[in-house]
Amino acid sequence: MPTRDHDTLIYSTEGGAPAPRARERPSRAVCGQSGPGTPADGVVRIWLERHGRNGKPVSIVRGLRLDAAALAKLATRLKRACGTGGTAKDGEIIIQGDHRARIAAELGNEGLRVKLAGG
Repeated sequence: MPTRDHDTLIYSTEGGAPAPRARERPSRAVCGQSGPGTPADGVVRIWLERHGRNGKPVSIVRGLRLDAAALAKLATRLKRACGTGGTAKDGEIIIQGDHRARIAAELGNEGLRVKLAGG
């Protein structure tokens, strides 16, 4: 009788061979992406997210190829331009609130290619 995926033993307290490992998801690198979910095409993307933040929106700038010091300096300028709080970590800038248009204008003035994405 052929076995199906839902008939496969996952865990057993009986001795013997260990149970087969669960299927693993492919990493982001396998999907052709670099960094935290951003394609490596040179375009800066500004995302709007509400998940995991009690429904409060945040604007996330991804795709900047800057070192930590330059990223923190740019984050400070963007926070001042938007008049709100935020942070720079893990290669992205997080600004509290939906300020995608203002951030896009600021980054566009610096000659960066900007796209509004997500949200």
